[in-house]
Amino acid sequence: MSDGVAGGTFAQDAGAVRFDLVRDELGRLVARLADGTTRVGVLPVRPFPISAPDEGLSLVDADGHEVAWIAQPSALAPAARALLDEELAQREFMPEIRGIRSVSSFVTPCTWEVVTDRGDTRFVLPGEEAIRRLGRSTLLIADSHGIHYLVRDVGALDRASRRLLDRFL
Repeated sequence: MSDGVAGGTFAQDAGAVRFDLVRDELGRLVARLADGTTRVGVLPVRPFPISAPDEGLSLVDADGHEVAWIAQPSALAPAARALLDEELAQREFMPEIRGIRSVSSFVTPCTWEVVTDRGDTRFVLPGEEAIRRLGRSTLLIADSHGIHYLVRDVGALDRASRRLLDRFL
């Protein structure tokens, strides 16, 4: 393997899986398993990215087959964790709505101006069906371009934001 090898031993069922991770010259993640096999272009996938983002992580190959299961991602070596976090950040773009500044109309499609954890933005809500409940107080909102916005806790929004949101629920 090349420079920048990051790896560790991770529990899987009764045994342990050992692998090393690096980026190749094309920027793809490469996993070298203990048995000597190398998998190019592995991707980290969270089984429950919203409800349990820090519990478990799967490394899958280009065909979607699991290469390794990491039960405790927090136990990874810092270098391996940094590679996986970087890859996840590219794949999991889901801004979290912290407030709703305005809504152009209460009839869809309409334009929403929101405050997110990544800054202020505006998007078009194509229809009320684009707002999905994920739990008692968690919502997933898809805009007209397919970008998903997360409202982690409706109750944590300010009163004006909740009032605007209530018109669509």
